[in-house]
Amino acid sequence: MGKAADLSEFDRGQIVTTRRLGTSITETARLVGCSRSAFVSIHAKWINDGDTSSRRQGVCRPRVIKDKGRRRLSRLVKQNRCQTVAQLTAQYNAGPSASVSEHTVQRTLLDM
Repeated sequence: MGKAADLSEFDRGQIVTTRRLGTSITETARLVGCSRSAFVSIHAKWINDGDTSSRRQGVCRPRVIKDKGRRRLSRLVKQNRCQTVAQLTAQYNAGPSASVSEHTVQRTLLDM
């Protein structure tokens, strides 16, 4: 049983269509594979807005070190591969970008 935001556009369309044909809420929810509350919220959204699309945003925080910062960090690592994370962080923070923690630098290096 998925949440309202987890349903595909096809499932949302099925909910609207079957409800317009007169199928019961429980029967349609069982057919689509969602909860009754998810069904009701999608159907109510369609009635009020005329649209069922999900406006769900990304669930993670924005990255502190963006692509340009990653390239800069990569250059710092290539200059001297024997540096510690603390030394890399100090060099990175000496530049024009926002200061970051050692943990952020370490996580970015592992991700790269």
